[in-house]
Amino acid sequence: MKNVRNILAAALLAGAVVAPSAQAATHCYDKVVYHKRPVKDPHRVTGTAIGAALGGLLGHQVGDGKGRDLATVGGAVAGGVAGHKIQRHRQDRTYREIVRVCN
Repeated sequence: MKNVRNILAAALLAGAVVAPSAQAATHCYDKVVYHKRPVKDPHRVTGTAIGAALGGLLGHQVGDGKGRDLATVGGAVAGGVAGHKIQRHRQDRTYREIVRVCN
């Protein structure tokens, strides 16, 4: 009977040592992380130049004489502003990544 107790005690002790405790268990979860895409043209020169050129071409189609010149300049300015804003909107994109985090 003493041998059975010793065997049971040894088994319980071994089980307590081998089994991981609740505090040592790792907890893993998925975390969503947002990143900004790298910007190739931080000053947005390309969008501004293309917008100004297209705006100037469209403005040149309006009016005659001095009115045509004013429409060309106004179209170039408006097109440059629009091109700048469009490129800013397209560059400020973010992408989502799911990262596995374990404690």
